[in-house]
Amino acid sequence: MKLSFVIPAHNEEAHVGECLRTVLREINENNLVIGKDVEVVVVNNASIDRTAEIAASHPGVTVLNEPIKGLVMARRAGFVVTTGELVANLDADTRTPKGWLAHVLSEFEHANNLVALSGPYIYYDLNDVERACVKLFYFVGWVFYLLNHYIFKKGAMLQGGNFILRRDAWDRAGGFDTTISFYGEDTDVARRMTKQGVVKWTWKLPMYASGRRLAEEGLLKVGYTYAVNFFTISLYGRPHTREYRDIRLTPKEQKK
Repeated sequence: MKLSFVIPAHNEEAHVGECLRTVLREINENNLVIGKDVEVVVVNNASIDRTAEIAASHPGVTVLNEPIKGLVMARRAGFVVTTGELVANLDADTRTPKGWLAHVLSEFEHANNLVALSGPYIYYDLNDVERACVKLFYFVGWVFYLLNHYIFKKGAMLQGGNFILRRDAWDRAGGFDTTISFYGEDTDVARRMTKQGVVKWTWKLPMYASGRRLAEEGLLKVGYTYAVNFFTISLYGRPHTREYRDIRLTPKEQKK
């Protein structure tokens, strides 16, 4: 199966290089050939910094420009131009751990009815107490997911920035909903993909990511926001929160 990496990036010059380094390491360690077995697309999403330049400097990486700002717009743009049977949706601040790609390929090769796969984030730039709180939040969310999925028969659980889709199933599900700007995009994907086959959450597929949003806005605020949108998407198909901040920007840039 050919696998496509789609990595949206808006003003991510500080992170996209390390993200790509870990992705390319995984590709090399699995003896895959870029262009034949795998493709890597960075969606330069209305960036005004060196994101595109840094991404293009990595051999085998394709840079696609999407001028309309928005995470889901960028994910959709990348999905449309790629050709892999599997599409790995990462974020530009993620770092792929060793063994991640081998685990993904093994999961899909051994389960024809598997249409989406995901796992948790490990925040590499938070302290031990903050990471422990995140683990607790994941556990609570997982319990509610089990109740929602197996009792009420609604939705599933995916982590944005660490999920893989089977292309034909996502096409049948209707593709990315670009009316969703940020919050709830992963829950929307999970909700609709459960109608196409098995959506699997596994603790064995972690992804390293920056905890900058948690550090900037606070664990309780971010946890509450994600929880509210998880439930509104799962139950009503629409997010509660429509606006979000670009944490990577400086305070002066955020006011523009």
